[in-house]
Amino acid sequence: MIIFFEHSSSRLTYIIETLFPAYTTCTSNKKEFIQYTGEKFNYSNEKITGREIFIKPHTLLYEKDISSQQIEIFQWHNLPAFFKTGGEIPFDFLAASFYLISRYEEYLTWPPDEYGRYPYISSIAYKNNFLQLPLIDLWFNEIFPQQNEQPFSLLPTFDIDIAFKYLYKPAIKNFALAIKEWITGNKESISHRFNVRSGKEKDPFDQFDYIENLARDLSLQPIYFFLVAEKNSRYDKNISPGKDGMKKLIAFVAEKNKTGIHPSWQTFDNDNLLKEEIENLQKLSGQKINKSRQHYIRLTMPGTYRRLLLNGITEDYSMGYGSINGFRASTSRTFSWYDLEKNETTSLQIFPFCYMDANSIFEQKQNPKETETELAYYKNVITRTQGKMIGIWHNHFLTEEKEWLPWRKIFENFLKSCREV
Repeated sequence: MIIFFEHSSSRLTYIIETLFPAYTTCTSNKKEFIQYTGEKFNYSNEKITGREIFIKPHTLLYEKDISSQQIEIFQWHNLPAFFKTGGEIPFDFLAASFYLISRYEEYLTWPPDEYGRYPYISSIAYKNNFLQLPLIDLWFNEIFPQQNEQPFSLLPTFDIDIAFKYLYKPAIKNFALAIKEWITGNKESISHRFNVRSGKEKDPFDQFDYIENLARDLSLQPIYFFLVAEKNSRYDKNISPGKDGMKKLIAFVAEKNKTGIHPSWQTFDNDNLLKEEIENLQKLSGQKINKSRQHYIRLTMPGTYRRLLLNGITEDYSMGYGSINGFRASTSRTFSWYDLEKNETTSLQIFPFCYMDANSIFEQKQNPKETETELAYYKNVITRTQGKMIGIWHNHFLTEEKEWLPWRKIFENFLKSCREV
């Protein structure tokens, strides 16, 4: 395909390179555009030939500043659209895609949620009921149905926030918790606690063999993100990476899987601590750590991504919300992060997720059947757009304890169902 535009810009170049194959030709030469025999896309104010996809530009891709944009939603091909311009495609698909995928609105003023994050209720996707749509991918398939030939794929990922329930915790802490359980009459938990500590039972959160065997049987290649904070805090509660159990666990997982850093809450405004955690995980895993996902999805633009780049991270898996499932950037496909303040494309690759088990269970307060339906929906819509489905699961929600068995079964059945796509 050939794309014609009269004027270039860093924003226009970025979104074309993001949405189109490397083999797409770009030109500002009308004669070359007219003579081209393949598919033609005219991104200018006037139609050039009788056989072309014609879209009139909005001003966004030619601007250099960041300012509040007027967003008016209308329906096109049963899909929400905005930046109406009046070409044969009645909205600027490139500008609208850039607005969503660059997370333009997150550079504007917004009230933070309780964790200091961008709140999903502020997004145009949530306000206009398309948060659960990979809207950019759906637009693309409607306008350029022959361009995307990638098959659906599933990438299961795991955040290891709490590796063990009872093991490797200080004896005094275990004793204090046992006293609390005794006071509340939870004798069964006391029994499990002491049986695990004495080696008679397996720790209920230790589901790593189960995950590994399931992934192997289904030919999946999961990624594990480890929280390796040296000190616990209100939000960092994993086992110390200095404990033999954590060292052995990380070595076991890293032997056959890719691992990434799950930066602790304490690293958010401490670059030195982030560097230390990455270096520590590299030593324990024996891998070069270039993958990351923010703990609590504590992500702000552009600071978080700049810090990651400065610390050698080239792949981030935090693009989603920590309080609702859906498509934060309105796509399921991998893309390069665009630093909107600097107006430049970076080397950081963004891998968006659309589902996290904790969101379904605690934030959306779903029952198992509702979560099963939600997962099936995401699989189906991503299959339609031939994208990549990235999900987040936690080992401590996949246990064989009675209250968690339904969620474990949903997880297993879902992974098996994706093999059939």
